[in-house]
Amino acid sequence: MSITEVIDQINWTGIIIGLSTFLIIGIFHPLVIKGYYYFGLRCRTAFFIAGIISLFFCAIVEGTIPSVLLGVTAFSCFWSIREVNEQKVRVERGWFPANPRLGQRKNVDRDDRQPADADE
Repeated sequence: MSITEVIDQINWTGIIIGLSTFLIIGIFHPLVIKGYYYFGLRCRTAFFIAGIISLFFCAIVEGTIPSVLLGVTAFSCFWSIREVNEQKVRVERGWFPANPRLGQRKNVDRDDRQPADADE
């Protein structure tokens, strides 16, 4: 049996899905870091919308590989919402740099807002 015959008999679907999943998850790590640096907690909304759109197309697209990759992208977006919250903690601990311009804006992160009657 030659190499070309072996290659022709391999089921490439699992390999393609596995490698693509690895790359998608790897891409989302810097997206979370940069998203929090430039937009604060507001980037969670973008991840949520992207996740819903990816999930929608995952359900209607034909073909196993595109559907699976859209599903992986959707749930990576949803997981990134949680990771943005974790990134906030990492920045507070000094593990990652804070954006100095972001701290000067008022009400950037909803979690940091004070109640209106706090001064009373």
